[in-house]
Parts: sequence; C-alpha cells; structure tokens
Amino acid sequence: MGIFLAAMEMTVVSTAMPTAVGDLGGINLYAWIFTAYLLTATVTMPIYGKLADIYGRKPIMFIGIALFLSGSFLCGHADSMIMLIFFRSIQGLGAGAVQPIALTIVGDMFDVHQRAKIQGVLSAVWGVAGLAGPVLGGAIVQLLSWRWVFYINIPLGLGCAATLFFAYHETVCKRKHKLDAMGAILLSMTIVFTLLGTRVRGEGIVFFSAAAATLAAFIWLERRVADPIIPLDLFRQRVIAVASAGGALMGAAMMSATTFIPLYTQIILAKTPYEAGSAIAPLVIGWPISSTLAGRLLPRLGYRILIRSGQAITLLAATGLSFLLNPDANLWVVRLTMFVYGLGLGLANPPLMIAVQSNVPWDRRGVATAVTMSSRTIGGTLAVGMLGNLLAATLAARDIPIDIADKVLGAERTTIPPPMVESILGALRDGMGTIFHVVAVIALAGFLVSLLFPRIRIAPRNAEETKP
Repeated sequence: MGIFLAAMEMTVVSTAMPTAVGDLGGINLYAWIFTAYLLTATVTMPIYGKLADIYGRKPIMFIGIALFLSGSFLCGHADSMIMLIFFRSIQGLGAGAVQPIALTIVGDMFDVHQRAKIQGVLSAVWGVAGLAGPVLGGAIVQLLSWRWVFYINIPLGLGCAATLFFAYHETVCKRKHKLDAMGAILLSMTIVFTLLGTRVRGEGIVFFSAAAATLAAFIWLERRVADPIIPLDLFRQRVIAVASAGGALMGAAMMSATTFIPLYTQIILAKTPYEAGSAIAPLVIGWPISSTLAGRLLPRLGYRILIRSGQAITLLAATGLSFLLNPDANLWVVRLTMFVYGLGLGLANPPLMIAVQSNVPWDRRGVATAVTMSSRTIGGTLAVGMLGNLLAATLAARDIPIDIADKVLGAERTTIPPPMVESILGALRDGMGTIFHVVAVIALAGFLVSLLFPRIRIAPRNAEETKP
C-alpha cells in the first residue's frame, strides 16, 4: 500500500499541475511544485533509513505516513503557488520515509531469490497505481478540481497505516547508539544548497560553493564519528557506488519525462488534462511488465545484463522522444515511446536495488536502501530544476511576461491577442524541445555508467542474513 501511494502520487500530480498553474498562476515556479516535494524527500531519506536501522522500520514508517497525509490535506487547501509549494515540501517530508522503508521491509523478509519474485508483485502494484494516477488525475481535474488529486491520498494513507499496525511485526536488535545529528544537518545543508544552485538564476555559484563547503565538512565528520548517519565505507563497494550513480541518472531521465511531457501535451499539442495524463500512462504499464520479467530472469542471468539492457532501452526511448516531439506529433506515438521508456526503466531498476540490499547486513540495509533511493531523487530533482530554469530562461530571453505566459495555461487564454499567444507557444515549444534533447543525453550517461557495474555472484537460496 505504501508503494501504491507513492507511485500514484507521482503521476496524478503531474497530470493536474498545468491546470493548477492556470488557476493559481506562477508558471515560472512550475518546476518548484515537484522540486519542493523531491527536495524534502531526498534530504530525509538517508536520515529515515538510519533511524529505521536503529529503532526499527515500523515506527519510522508511521511518522512518514502521518507527514505525507498532513501535507496532502494542506496542498488541497492552498490558495497560492507559494503555499502549494510549501505544503508539497511537507508532503515530501513524509514521502522520504514511505517508499524506502517499504522496500527495506521487503529486503528484511525475503532472500535474493524470493526478493526477485516479489519485485514482480510490487511492480504490478506500482504499475496499477501509476496507470490509475494520470487517468484518475485527468478525470478529477475535469469533473471536480485539481485539489482532489491531493485529498484522494488520505483514505489510501490511512489504509496503509492500519495494515502496518495490525499485520507487520518486527524484532529490532537492541544496541547502543548515538544519533549523528550534526551529520544529518550537514548532509541536509549539502543537498539543499546543491538543489538551490540549480534553481536560483544568477546566484547558483554561491549555493554550489556553499554545498561544496558543507560536503567537505560532512565527509570530515563522518570519518570520525562512531555511528555516522551514512557510513562512507558503503561507497567503497563498487556495487553501491555504481548503483547510486546509475540511480541518479535513472531518476533524472524518469522525472524529467513525467514532469514535462504532460506540460508539452497540454500546451503545445493542445490536448485536455486527461489526454496529457494518458501521454505518460504507458510508462507505468511498461515498467511492471519488464520489472516482473527482470525478477524471473535475475537468478539465471545475473545483475549486469539486465541493468545494461534496461539502460539501453531507456536511451533508445529518450532519443526517440527528442526527435518525435513536435507540434504535429501523434499522441499515440508519444504513448508508444513512453511504453518503451517504462520497459527500460523497469528492467534496470529491480536488479540495482536487489544488488544493493543483498550486499549489506540487516543493520545497514535501511540506510543502504535509502541512500540508493535518495540518489535517484537527487538526480531527478537536479534535472527537473535545471530544465525548469532552462524553460524560464527561454521565456525571459524573449521578453515574455510571466503573468501573460500563465494565462496560456488557463481559461484566460482567449483574452490574449493571437500574435502574443503564438509567440509564447513558440518560446515554450523551443524551450521544451531543448529539454527533451538534454534528457536523451542524460539517458546516454546512464547507459555508460551501467557498463561499470561489477559482476556479482547470486547468493545461494536462503544464504542471506534476513533477520537481526
């Protein structure tokens, strides 16, 4: 249920946000709707992972669900773009716990052979939720209001909490510990400064310099404390280092596509919110199909061939999008390409996560899972931020007022003189055309990194340590 909640949130919001911008204004802040959520989720993932290794998975999962539902309720009540962005950050604080802790629980309960099969079940849940997201989001926007895409999380989250409370029982290995609070603060500052560097035009160098300074301080501290928030020796393992880099590029390719394709479909192709949602829906059909296949093939083929094949397919789809998206693009061609996109991501993702979980003991599995997932969200957040800046810069370079550009997304579009509409659409079309070329380059980098993944022997059945 946690996987379902996280998967549906990603696609349902992407579908509804163009309409929300038309209602609230602030197209120049469009990318921040996603960035605020991803930023707080990314900052907290490693912290939640460490806490789950210390206090157990269950209490940390409860905290995440509570924050996620509170943020969802507040997002539905937002009456300005700034408020929506702030409430999305609260939602992200909860999301930072929900999905990684859910996957950590799976890592605890099953060995590598069982885990490969259960990934198929989780991928099917992810696919159903992801498919329901854009379709349901488009229908909600047209029949009710974009605000209901947030309210729908509440009954799902309560169901998740109830199931966790009554059905999941764990034994936590008691040990002395001291939470590395300063390490958590320095890590959070590093991530925040880095992400702000991609967002604040003209002052990026200041934030990147600050990020470099806090990162240096973080590394210095983590090498000296007895119980670091992130054990740096994890990255001495090639599998975790390559999985983190590959996950970052995978997240960048995925989040960029799901963020900007609905916007392109609704503005440039002049489609409805429902059709904009359906443009990315095939991604979450292809993902569970190939993920299920990867789970079945993993014990026989190993990690490397699946990861490399998945990244190659993703590169093929991203390159196709960069050339196929134009004002005359056929929506079915976009849908088919997104289906292939999902096949590639689904084939590569489970082996990456299973490889990481299979190479660490129980008391490091939470933080290792969270670090791998946070690298994916960091990659996605950085990419969406930089590409959002690129779009805003395109509008600014052509002296297009942001408040006028906002109206193109809403009902006031008919009040704008046709020549001005054409100029705005031209700027948005050119800006997003460049965006999709950059996404193809990101996918290429992901494929190249996959070539570095080491050869790892699959452990014999039931040979792993699965309990504390």
